[in-house]
Amino acid sequence: MTIYVPGKVTLRQTWQPMDPDAAAYITAVETADGQALEEKVKIAIDNFVLGCKADGIWSAIKASCILAGARTLAGALVPLVGTAPTNNGPFIADDYSRQTGLKGNGSTKYLNSNYALVDALRNNRHVCVWVDTRHTAGNHAYFGSHYALDIVRPRTQLVAASGAEDYLISRVADETSRYSATINNVAGLQGVSRSSSSSYTRRAASTNQTVAVASLAGDDSDMFIFGRNTTGPQLLPSDARLAFYSIGEALDLAKLDARVTDLINAIGVAIP
Repeated sequence: MTIYVPGKVTLRQTWQPMDPDAAAYITAVETADGQALEEKVKIAIDNFVLGCKADGIWSAIKASCILAGARTLAGALVPLVGTAPTNNGPFIADDYSRQTGLKGNGSTKYLNSNYALVDALRNNRHVCVWVDTRHTAGNHAYFGSHYALDIVRPRTQLVAASGAEDYLISRVADETSRYSATINNVAGLQGVSRSSSSSYTRRAASTNQTVAVASLAGDDSDMFIFGRNTTGPQLLPSDARLAFYSIGEALDLAKLDARVTDLINAIGVAIP
């Protein structure tokens, strides 16, 4: 097992806290769980935080949960960064897998991240999820802010259409749906990041796509995970299984993809 520290690589076989943010998160998860995590799970979390800091992307993460690894659903909903999400539906213990994450039901269950991408972040935002199992059928949202057919308002979302038409539909601080040019609704990290007023990056299937669409002024609402921030059928609730989400300022999605993939793989190996 390695940890990533600028200028050196250190080998570890036993848990020794290396990063204060990771240590604080692990303590909070163990408190929620009522018992300790396995050493290899704690090492995986520590390595992830240290790696994100080495890559220069940690400070851009403002709201995040590792939806795997914890012994209980309560532990999985402890925030890695930011405010704890609100469990709507709600998700129950049977929806949770320590190895693969939290599964939606495609009808009533979603998380409110309690984090809003305000207009000050119009050209400085990212949202992503790590997909263990994608949607089974129809249009469903991995994440989304405000949606209303009768209100023109910029918003951020990622919707997947499964089945014969297997593509992603995204918006990032804009009102124009953009469809992926390739079939890329697959397991792994899926997300968007905008650092420009003229375009944003969409990532899926370990590939970045540049989407040329201008941003618009206006505030988005709290970001939902497993759906969009609205009521009724436009919620587009997901039945996917997700193991991680992150929201915040613009960052390098490829770097975050590599770190989250390592994290989820390490958790899967650590838990029998």
